[in-house]
Amino acid sequence: MMPDYLTFDPASRRLRLDPHEPAFVQNPYEAYAFLHGTSNAFFWEDYGFWCFGGFDDVNRLLRDRRFGRQNPAGIPDSRGVGDDRSHLTAFDAIEANSMLELEPPVHTRLRTLVNRAFVSRQVERLRPRIEVLANELIDRFEPGGVDLLPAYASPLPITIIAEMLGVPVEMGPQLLDWSHQMVAMYMHGRTRETEETANRAARDFAAFLRGYVGERRKKPGDDLLSLLIEAQDNGQKLSEDELVSSAILLLNAGHEATVHQTGNAVRSILAQGGDPRRFFETPERNVATVEECLRFDAPLHMFLRYAYEEIEVLPGILVKPGEMVALLLGMANHDPLAFAGSATFNPARSDQKNVSFGAGIHFCIGAPLARLELQVSLKALFERLPKLRLAEEPHFRDTYHFHGLEKLAVTL
Repeated sequence: MMPDYLTFDPASRRLRLDPHEPAFVQNPYEAYAFLHGTSNAFFWEDYGFWCFGGFDDVNRLLRDRRFGRQNPAGIPDSRGVGDDRSHLTAFDAIEANSMLELEPPVHTRLRTLVNRAFVSRQVERLRPRIEVLANELIDRFEPGGVDLLPAYASPLPITIIAEMLGVPVEMGPQLLDWSHQMVAMYMHGRTRETEETANRAARDFAAFLRGYVGERRKKPGDDLLSLLIEAQDNGQKLSEDELVSSAILLLNAGHEATVHQTGNAVRSILAQGGDPRRFFETPERNVATVEECLRFDAPLHMFLRYAYEEIEVLPGILVKPGEMVALLLGMANHDPLAFAGSATFNPARSDQKNVSFGAGIHFCIGAPLARLELQVSLKALFERLPKLRLAEEPHFRDTYHFHGLEKLAVTL
């Protein structure tokens, strides 16, 4: 059945759905289920571009080099084409050197340099530190109950990424503020105030990091910032602007999605009832549970790309050079053609896969760290507190295309 908060014309495949509609914010999967049964591809009029939500389509388009993140018009942020951006100078300067917003050959060089300081074997060495930190945070919980987002989900990844980069952990709250203010640029219906706040955050964030880069140049350590300074590819190093943009990207991406996914995962696991420890009894079950959490309620639901040539994406859907398309990761993860019982939480499923980290050359560089943090933090939480229960029904933030909870109040 078609939810009453949307309208859809099958002939033109045009959807009208306000992304701020409360029923959709709280449960986008109802709309996704209707669209899966009607059309996996549609023109979302509220955004003004074609969207694709079939698993195979999303997986294919993430890898299709005829699409990319870099705006053909040369403007870093997609929603500013033709507009005055004089108030976004600092924000645009960060985006202009962000590997997430660039394509080869510049993307290749940046990712190669950053990846050498961010490989899986380096990440796995963090397991003991993450275990200690998770237990320290649990030890600090107030008796009786706590909001898990500020008490656990947020401080764990921001502490780890700050320690990795070699910036002061006590700066964590400020780093979070800057990150939230910058990420707000990607929300539907942003305002001039949102833009000015994001620009100030980008300016202050960059100034803070430039100071630390200067210190590390004089006195290198074994932290990620020092490694990035020294990293070379064919004799080329990161410029200071590239270094600052890369550090900001790693700090922002190193916690934002993980915070949302931790909250979503706890909510999903508690909804299953029974003893939650059963999901973490073996390392294999732990890994499978985290992968199912990533599929079942992903932290990022929309990923945008530009067409670089005229492309008939699907029969009857033609996009022109410079036009944007949206890949709906959360919808793709619930495609009934790709997953048996797609609406059911089932870590034991044989068709275990997801597109929550993307695919292709922009596959999330922090995926190994995010997976490790989720495996360690969820296991520690439920093993220490097997009687953990929701104190109230959690609500999702009105921030589509990021999908995370406003708070997660629990009783211990």
